[in-house]
Amino acid sequence: MTKKSIAGALVRIGAASIVMLAGSASAADIKVISTGAFQEALVELGPAFEQATGHKVARISAGTDDIIRRFGAGETIDIVVAPAPVMDDFVKRGLVLADGRADVAKSGIGVATRLGAPKWDVGSGQALMQTLLGAPSLILSAGVSGVYLNALFAKWGIAGQIKPKITTLPGAQPVIGALVRGEGEIGFLQVSELLPVKGIVFLGPLPAEIQEMTAITAGLGKTVGQPDAATALMKFLTSPAAAPAKKQSGLEPG
Repeated sequence: MTKKSIAGALVRIGAASIVMLAGSASAADIKVISTGAFQEALVELGPAFEQATGHKVARISAGTDDIIRRFGAGETIDIVVAPAPVMDDFVKRGLVLADGRADVAKSGIGVATRLGAPKWDVGSGQALMQTLLGAPSLILSAGVSGVYLNALFAKWGIAGQIKPKITTLPGAQPVIGALVRGEGEIGFLQVSELLPVKGIVFLGPLPAEIQEMTAITAGLGKTVGQPDAATALMKFLTSPAAAPAKKQSGLEPG
């Protein structure tokens, strides 16, 4: 679905607040800061919302620590998008409004390898286990995917064997960079973080029997500067019109 057709679908769903905003004489600037999993979907959905409403959406990619730092510096942030466990922490810290959040997608974990690497088998849980034991190096994120995988390795009883070859990096971009540079053999991130990357080979999602689906949540920031426009954008992100862009980026509608 193109940005134009998404925008058309947005108008057709008839959400009253969005229609009113589309006809408003004064356009708003909405700042959306997102962790990596939802960034590719926002590349399509942000411009579609702009076309339908006349508002502007500033999309910023940032890790958890950077988001916390930005709030601490008093930066105006209208919407935050992050995995649900991270959002829970933001709410506890008072960075995101507790009653201003909604699940926008579900994200699974994917596996990728450097260019030129062997075609590692990740088609089943047993095959993945053997791949991990045989691979020379592994790269994990310090985020939700890495937390889950470390627990899985312990459950399988292989944590001690593979620990010396695991490098844990702070977020999606460092993991992707290491894979692109060939500094690691196999890396794990959310599927939507791996699919758009050139210079690596996407091996596939984790097998269904061990896949971990994480809710991706949008929330209004405590420093929200455009509450009405931000609320309209969140309604769009959770609407049926937004589903095709989510699926195209490797997410499931929330």
